[in-house]
Amino acid sequence: MPKDTNADPRAMTRRQLLARSMAAGTAFLVGAGYVAGKSGAWALEVTTLAPGTMATLIQMARDIYPHDKVPDENYAIAVKGYDDPAVSADIEAGVAALDAAAAEKGFGSYLGTGWERDRVDILRGMEDSAFFQTVRGGLVTGLYNQKAVWPIFGYEGESYSKGGYIDRGFDDISWL
Repeated sequence: MPKDTNADPRAMTRRQLLARSMAAGTAFLVGAGYVAGKSGAWALEVTTLAPGTMATLIQMARDIYPHDKVPDENYAIAVKGYDDPAVSADIEAGVAALDAAAAEKGFGSYLGTGWERDRVDILRGMEDSAFFQTVRGGLVTGLYNQKAVWPIFGYEGESYSKGGYIDRGFDDISWL
């Protein structure tokens, strides 16, 4: 007799988990102790936060600093630092408040809010909160200090070790 996989997500096979996630149209695969990209190309182990909380943080990061060409993996790396016992209670409470704000607007949760503009409206309502400011401030360095995203924005990195900007295209602006 086959197992009842509805009771415990850890009892599902990888194939069943992927099939259900694709059918549900979710942005992330959330399992016991991990969050993964829908494509399955990356996964992030979560030790302190609930995996659903981490998935919400990743979506929140994408909504605060939206860049279509930056993969979800880089957003996951940017918020991974919140999976820390020192801040996990505040983060869990902040995500609960975010979900409550989404529920007040008629959505089941922040992740369940389908349209980006609706999620941004929810975030605007929370932008004065300490939770929002903590996450937004951490994203500035957590996201943009990743060398993997620099080429997406055309940034070649620091110039000092390569002789400075004067000899490396400082004056190659053709449109000026």
